[in-house]
Amino acid sequence: MINMKTLPGDLFGGITAAVVALPLALAFGVQSGMGAIAGLYGAIALGILAAIFGGTKTQISGPTGPMAVVAAAVIAGEIAIYGSVDAAIGTIVATFVLAGVFQILMGISGIGKYVRYMPYPVISGFMSGIGLIIIFLQIFPFFGLKSPSQIVDVFTSLGTIAGNINWQAVGLAVATIAIIYLFPRVTRKVPSALVALIGLTLVAVLMKLDVPVIGDIPKGFPDVHIDTLLSMDWHHPMTMVIPALTLAALGAIDSLLTSVVADNKTKTKHDSNRELIGQGVGNVGAGLIGGLPGAGATMRTVVNIDAGGRTRLSGVIHGLGLLAVLLGAGTYAAMIPLPVLAGILITVGVGIIDYKGLKHITDVPRSEAVIMVIVLILTVFVDLLQAVAVGMVLASILFMKKMGDVAEEKAQATPLDMEEGSVMEGQDKEHQIYVQTFDGPIFFGFTSYFSQIISELPNVKVVVLRMEKVPYIDQSGMYAIEDAVLELEKRGIEVFITGIQKQPEDMLRRIRLIPEVIEEESIFKDFETFKRFVNIAKSEND
Repeated sequence: MINMKTLPGDLFGGITAAVVALPLALAFGVQSGMGAIAGLYGAIALGILAAIFGGTKTQISGPTGPMAVVAAAVIAGEIAIYGSVDAAIGTIVATFVLAGVFQILMGISGIGKYVRYMPYPVISGFMSGIGLIIIFLQIFPFFGLKSPSQIVDVFTSLGTIAGNINWQAVGLAVATIAIIYLFPRVTRKVPSALVALIGLTLVAVLMKLDVPVIGDIPKGFPDVHIDTLLSMDWHHPMTMVIPALTLAALGAIDSLLTSVVADNKTKTKHDSNRELIGQGVGNVGAGLIGGLPGAGATMRTVVNIDAGGRTRLSGVIHGLGLLAVLLGAGTYAAMIPLPVLAGILITVGVGIIDYKGLKHITDVPRSEAVIMVIVLILTVFVDLLQAVAVGMVLASILFMKKMGDVAEEKAQATPLDMEEGSVMEGQDKEHQIYVQTFDGPIFFGFTSYFSQIISELPNVKVVVLRMEKVPYIDQSGMYAIEDAVLELEKRGIEVFITGIQKQPEDMLRRIRLIPEVIEEESIFKDFETFKRFVNIAKSEND
């Protein structure tokens, strides 16, 4: 139901967002290799469907820089196999649709909440790498030349630029960048990218500049590629599954980060899982009509909110506004110079780079800086999915190492003075009770140190495992304790446990360590109770 109180703001917000989205959609479409129309199709389908089904009321969705880079890699790979976009369209559409399906499954399974655990060095390196890719791929269009599809080919072909520069194209690209950065000083009410797009297109047409242009754009509603999907060869699905997973994961991260920005702007709270479902539905729709996949777009979302957008209607209006452009302005869009789009994309790439992370690279821990640099390099020169995977693995190993070191520092092994019932400093062979205090989770990063402690125990009769501060034990920790207890039992050493919490106790009971090896009578609710037990036992012996 339309809220009349928010309707004016939603109308203005949606229209403003559409104005901002138009040049970006066209530019991303050209960069992808499928043509400007693919970017427009994607912005329309995703913009409308994600607004309706998503979990962030003010989010504006469409092709974004990171998603366009991955989509371009997918398209380039398929063109290399099939020879042209038309021949590869079935596989391309299937990959984009499958990415949307994966996002829907991510939303249904509740995986959205785990995106918050993505380490900052990985995100920073990845986003900076994406920004550099966008910039590098615009080097040739900046000079009025056709760009290679691969970054490596861009660098190996740089020597061919000097003798083929189109100075008119360079002038348009430089003017585009200048307008985008300088026009906001005049006014921010009109998007500077749109001013550059329209103004410099008019200049190129009126002055009859000899520069490459977008060219013919299909008119009317797009075709639906259901027949193409049904008739294609599905014998090698993994060639589509891996790229689709990359797109789905990247789109999820991109969208949910934008949702957080929207929450901060509007003081609301988004539904992460519903947002993923909405993005998935939108990307399925975009793929079916041959459009680029996309995600929540931060800049367009902020523009929408600042212009008054407050409900899902603003996102729908944004999509309908782009649809109106598709139906009525295709002839004019065909005349847009590619150097102008190159200038727009260069500013997009510059904006994506994480300058804060790069600025503090010498101030953060060296290991985290190394992870960021590795992810950045792999993103640019190898593969985006591999870059994120390597970054996550390195960050996880680093985290486990740090937590293991902390656990080792806090773990204390001391003798218990039976006369006084208190813990003493140092080691005294006359004391027969040894106390092992744990401080934190017992997990695989700590198990080797724990095994070392047990093997180096002095000659004692009793070992007490203090577990008051152990909230969690993983499988490695569980088996480490089991092995340690069985080893101590073989040596004739009795084992007691004090203060064990529910999760660790449940784990030890599942493997029957409790009560088959450690009897119920050997478990005490806290260490003070155990000390009273020791003193009573000693009194009775005396």
